[in-house]
Amino acid sequence: MRFGGEPYETPPPATPLAADSTALARPLSGLPGIGKVTARRLATFGLETVGDLIDHFPRRYEDFRDRKDVRDLKLGEEATVRGVVERVSTERTARKRVTVVRAVVGDGTGSVEAMWFNQGYLTRVLEPGTRVSVRGTYRPQGRRPTFLVRSHEILGDEEGETLHTEGLVPVYPASEQVSARLLRQVMQGVRGDMRRLADPLPALLRVRERLPTRADATLAVHQPRTPSQARRARERLVLEELILMQVGLLLHKRRQQERVRATPFGPPGRLTDAFVAGLPFDLTEHQGSALDEIEADLVGPRPMRRLLQGDVGSGKTVVALAALLRAVESGLQGALMAPTETLAGQHGETAARFLGGLATAVVLTAALGARERREALARIAEGEADIVIGTHALLQEDVVFRHLGLLVVDEQHRFGVQQRDELVRRAERAGRAPHVLHMTATPIPRTLALTVYGDLDVTTVAGAPAGRQPVVTRVVDEARRSEGYEFVRRQLRKGRQAFVVCPAIDESESISAATAVAESERLRAGEFRAFSVAVVHGQLKPAERDAVMAAFTSGEVDVLVATSLVEVGIDVPNATVMLVEGAERFGLAQLHQLRGRVGRGTAKSFCLLFSEAQTGTSRARLEALLETNDGFALADRDLEIRGEGQLMGARQAGVPDLKLARLARDRDTLLRAREIAARVLDEDAELQSAVHAPLRVAVEAAFGDELAWLLRA
Repeated sequence: MRFGGEPYETPPPATPLAADSTALARPLSGLPGIGKVTARRLATFGLETVGDLIDHFPRRYEDFRDRKDVRDLKLGEEATVRGVVERVSTERTARKRVTVVRAVVGDGTGSVEAMWFNQGYLTRVLEPGTRVSVRGTYRPQGRRPTFLVRSHEILGDEEGETLHTEGLVPVYPASEQVSARLLRQVMQGVRGDMRRLADPLPALLRVRERLPTRADATLAVHQPRTPSQARRARERLVLEELILMQVGLLLHKRRQQERVRATPFGPPGRLTDAFVAGLPFDLTEHQGSALDEIEADLVGPRPMRRLLQGDVGSGKTVVALAALLRAVESGLQGALMAPTETLAGQHGETAARFLGGLATAVVLTAALGARERREALARIAEGEADIVIGTHALLQEDVVFRHLGLLVVDEQHRFGVQQRDELVRRAERAGRAPHVLHMTATPIPRTLALTVYGDLDVTTVAGAPAGRQPVVTRVVDEARRSEGYEFVRRQLRKGRQAFVVCPAIDESESISAATAVAESERLRAGEFRAFSVAVVHGQLKPAERDAVMAAFTSGEVDVLVATSLVEVGIDVPNATVMLVEGAERFGLAQLHQLRGRVGRGTAKSFCLLFSEAQTGTSRARLEALLETNDGFALADRDLEIRGEGQLMGARQAGVPDLKLARLARDRDTLLRAREIAARVLDEDAELQSAVHAPLRVAVEAAFGDELAWLLRA
């Protein structure tokens, strides 16, 4: 067949229609030409079966299409020459003790001396009369031009097929034990299986989207004739990979919404009107749009599964409070779960300030005494507590809601999947599925959101409320450290305050705390000896940590030295400087979060990134922060710099790894895959029809055992 004007190899009529799972599961050790040693080397590289090998795709191609006659070679150029070995010699240099093999190769238009270094075995292979294809560079060598060989292969006859020296040569991800050359050789043994690959995409879909079959695309991506054919084959396989992922995630989402029912909220009324009217500012256009999207979910019987994301200071908390008040207005309870006691306490203060007497809010954390906890639990169980704000303490078995209507999970990526869903499952067992709103201040590119949180609807609050100051960001190299400290001192003399954040030395919270303590003592005795310096870290008891934060908020403390726990939940308008030590050790999103702790008042604010990094991805992250204060632009940049492999580290369980797709490069394809997946499930919600059976099998294979878990979750 032809796809986009390029020919694809089509299986002969007698070939079976599809390679079954048994064929793809065959061990590579059973293939001709693969002995036990080679099989072991491939296995250490993660390639054990025929299916593993077929799905090991090239990462790029060498363009070796410029084959030339000997007479047409030009000095300095790289090319491929085919010819016959006329004579062979070997020598060993005295100074560097290097073995040099020379072979004169002729092709009828002339002869050229080919040269190899440290490959003495070739004297036993390159006998006169042997047909070869050699790839290399024609360059001056001593008194005469020589063809310095980069790669070669022996040909059976004049028109022999080549793998390594001519055409578009695939370059596979390789290792010291498994070379790209070896992979090209063993890939030849599974071409027959490639021709018989089953196609998970229905024929009608392929026709509508103008796609080649999976078999044709797989053959073309491993052995393309032209760059455009390789590109189009890859596009087909990437689209398939993303369709499988999106179908699996949408299946999970729809199953979740259809297996249980939520209590529909009534229309907005007096409480909502009073809340909006009582705000000391007008809602932004983006906040209003977010509330409209949430409202459309809340009034229906399907449980809301939505992610509310927004940049630092974009006003997400106000949106969440408005949604929680809608639960109260409908005679239900709302809950807001935060990852730290500091953040839970701040949410409690915000709720008290904005809700006033409209609803009764209770804060439930581990810091409560036994008597306070008993009283709080009684109020929650009896329904006297309209809104409950807490940490993991909300997950305790003795926390019983009278009727939980809405759960908001703040900074949800800090909770495990099981933790996030525990309250939901408990409410569902009682026959009352709550609506769920996940919230994050870490901007996520839309493509990553559709992958990591593909089973959620995504609402974005863009922009920032009036009054927020853009933060001036500077990278301070080690040589200018003293200038950086002097700049901070000038701010402190003006009556401002500053954060100093220390990097995590490793995963140990205690070591990070010790680092912060040591730095606070050094600064107290050194650069900031004229000012009040305090330290806060995760090893402090909650009461101690709250006392330090209260002193900083009130202005008693000038400089707060901390670990990255100040990344979220700290609001001190008088703090105008964020100084980050070892900034190269933080991720881009985390640095942006830290920067967002300043610029919350009316004064000009600054972020100083102390770093020794001069090159590489670490420096690229720091440079990106200098270019923009837009968290979503930075999230896209982070995706480009680090790739989804690292950014998807905390993704929800069950999402399969991407073998060929790259989110930074395949944004448009992902959106297309999402639309196709939704259309397929609209036509056949359970993929029960015969035409969709291969698709369902492929989705189950992509998600592995996790699909069953997702569909039960």
